[in-house]
Amino acid sequence: MMTSPSTSTTTPSRHAFERRLEEVKVSKTDLNALVMDYLISEGYPSAAQKFASEANIQPTSAVDSIQERVAIREAIYRGDIQSAIERINELNPMRYKLLEKDETLHFALLRLQLVELIRSCGTTSPDDPTPAINFATTELAPRAPTNPQFLEDLERTMTLLIFERKDLPPQIATLLEPKLRKDVAQRVNEALLKEQGERTKAKLFNLVHLRAWSEQKAREAKKDLPEHMGFGLDLMQNGHGKNNHDGMQSNGEAEAMVA
Repeated sequence: MMTSPSTSTTTPSRHAFERRLEEVKVSKTDLNALVMDYLISEGYPSAAQKFASEANIQPTSAVDSIQERVAIREAIYRGDIQSAIERINELNPMRYKLLEKDETLHFALLRLQLVELIRSCGTTSPDDPTPAINFATTELAPRAPTNPQFLEDLERTMTLLIFERKDLPPQIATLLEPKLRKDVAQRVNEALLKEQGERTKAKLFNLVHLRAWSEQKAREAKKDLPEHMGFGLDLMQNGHGKNNHDGMQSNGEAEAMVA
């Protein structure tokens, strides 16, 4: 009588490094502080308030300052750059204004405003580029000679007026993509955090970079590590915590300013 080979049900042994990792006890206080730091830095005011209440901790920054950054971010995301600039200037009117100190950031905002004017050509005034040309002449042209990058960015942006949208070269067409709004919004957020004496990046990002660097160095040194080491961010990788920057739709906290 023949018997079929039995199927092994032995659980694969875990790597020693993984077992050691499970033995590490992380302080709940430290975890709470890390989460709060992320919510504040990345612009989640309501979530920060709720988390502070549930975790019985105090926010490290005034919620009002978070709301201000969120309002500026949302203005940039919807293409209302003039409103964003006005809000930035109103944050501390008695102090030396941020955009007067940071000419590069100011130019980036003005250039994005020019992009939005060009984007609107054919919407309010069919095929009339006059508002965009006038804006470029009065606001950007005087600044362009002061910095070679300014001049290059202005020239690339004005190229949008030369081609039909469907015929735009790929490197020029990217100016009309939502990513430019996102990038400028991120720069503004970091500048505002710095102006307020806060870190420009949440601690979580530094930890992720440190984790990746440590693994790289350990593997270069031929240390005994598992073949694959995840970051423990499966939820975000599967889309459950993913921010939809490209859609530029926000209900106040739908999109954090994640790099």
